[in-house]
Amino acid sequence: MSTLVLDGGLATRLEMLGADLSDELWSARLLLEDPALIRQAHADYYAAGADVATTASYQASIPGFVRHGLDVARAERLMRLSVELAAQARDEAGGGLVAASIGPYGAYLANGAEYTGDYDLDELGLLSWHRPRWEILASAGSDLLACETIPSYPEARALARLLAETPSVKAWVSFSCRDAAHLNDGTPIGEAAALFAGSSQVVAVGVNCTAPRHISGLIGALSGGLPVVVYPNSGERWDSGQGRWLGTADPVEYGQAAEEWQRAGASLIGGCCRTTPEHIKQIRAHVS
Repeated sequence: MSTLVLDGGLATRLEMLGADLSDELWSARLLLEDPALIRQAHADYYAAGADVATTASYQASIPGFVRHGLDVARAERLMRLSVELAAQARDEAGGGLVAASIGPYGAYLANGAEYTGDYDLDELGLLSWHRPRWEILASAGSDLLACETIPSYPEARALARLLAETPSVKAWVSFSCRDAAHLNDGTPIGEAAALFAGSSQVVAVGVNCTAPRHISGLIGALSGGLPVVVYPNSGERWDSGQGRWLGTADPVEYGQAAEEWQRAGASLIGGCCRTTPEHIKQIRAHVS
């Protein structure tokens, strides 16, 4: 299977373009305030060599928009708009795929729970919470859903049930992990990935929003015959006390690491937080 190059950090690119994302809606706020900037960010990643644009719906949800003062109908339109913007950029670029982002419940909580899996909902609660957004984005015209930054086994089970409810939907599933073997809630990644083994709807399973140093080990821990998707962070670390990122991340080194991930078995490779079009250019140069 040839390697598919994913995009990089959407919020990172939006901030580079001048956006202020200091809000619990994060990049989803720009669906309301500056959709053209989102389209530009997608276009920049396609121009850098990405085959896939991931939509600005990671932080978007009906409860989140309603909490922001919008009504349900407007919230639904904005979620569909996230797919339209990526599709417009794709068409302008002359081709590619659009993956509608299904972020974790922790993104809505906006309290860092996507990095712990410490939720106040059980599997049934998560199923009910995800379902409305899932149904909207599944019918919005994307090529597939990107179920990403999933930190917990109960949330993975809820998403597996939603896939079963919508048999025409394709998706990839990527987990956020705390080390080279476990999801952020401590579940072995092989156990979580096994929920999707043999599924004709799941195009890949893997890892995102995780330190690059853990990726090769996590690829080795995955089994089940599905293609592997990886798009880790840049390697920088968020210091919540100082409210800033610490460390450096060199795009060339990231591209070299992507080549290692490809050799280890990954066939969909991109970047997450703090990665830029320069990182995607380096991935393209190293894995082509």
